[in-house]
Amino acid sequence: MKKAIIIPILILFILTNCEKVVDVDLPNAAPKLVIDASFEVLFNEVPIIANTIVKLRLSADYFNETIPTVTNATVFITNLANGTVINFSDANLDGDYEPTTSFIPEDNSEYELTVVYNGETYKGNASKIKSTTFTNVLQGDDTLFSGDEIELELFFTDDGNKDDYYLFDFTKNNFFTLEDRFFNGSNYNFSFFYREEDKIELPSNVTIKMSGITKEYFTYFRLLISQSGQGGGGPFQPVPSSLLGNIVNTTNDENFPLGYFHIAEADTFSLDLIDKTK
Repeated sequence: MKKAIIIPILILFILTNCEKVVDVDLPNAAPKLVIDASFEVLFNEVPIIANTIVKLRLSADYFNETIPTVTNATVFITNLANGTVINFSDANLDGDYEPTTSFIPEDNSEYELTVVYNGETYKGNASKIKSTTFTNVLQGDDTLFSGDEIELELFFTDDGNKDDYYLFDFTKNNFFTLEDRFFNGSNYNFSFFYREEDKIELPSNVTIKMSGITKEYFTYFRLLISQSGQGGGGPFQPVPSSLLGNIVNTTNDENFPLGYFHIAEADTFSLDLIDKTK
């Protein structure tokens, strides 16, 4: 009995005295301007609705819990087809800049985004990307590993006249990118599963969004998802490396920004989810 008591105490003593605290100095990079100008035109709504907010933040260290906002920038959009300028303002001082007049991005027009911050000018160009509409969205019966997942079955018809790239927003910071390489011009359907950590309480109503995107934005967003992780807080959470978009610093190219300027048509579908186990 004595040996059985002494041995664990001796091991605990050895392990305790072998502990060593190692301090790791992480490099503090200078903050970068982060520009999220992902516009959406809900073309299937009557009247048409456009979400055209330019979100400005500063990049933060990886372990920071807060992300600094930028409220003292000048932001405007120029329609390069006719020279029309749309000014944006941050009325709520929260880093979210909205157009001061009604603005619905037009077809076949190229727009230039300009952000002036700390004496430097940032620019990016984008044109509206067309999209299709949902044919249907259903709640399925299948599950994955835990048995607690909720299946959504999505149906739509792809445009066979061009190569299409899609971004799906399932809420709860769940995004999915898709290209039509293997179903160009076809009626297509696939399943998405809400996981237990998404905390979807049943019954519940969810709104699914499908946007048409460029090939470049498709690649960018796939990298963004792989770095940030699903449900990880969205595009503004700190990520392990700098993810360059299509916006450049025309004043000082070494002080490049992060983020993207993109204009997409989007369709939404609202669905009531029920508890099928009852």
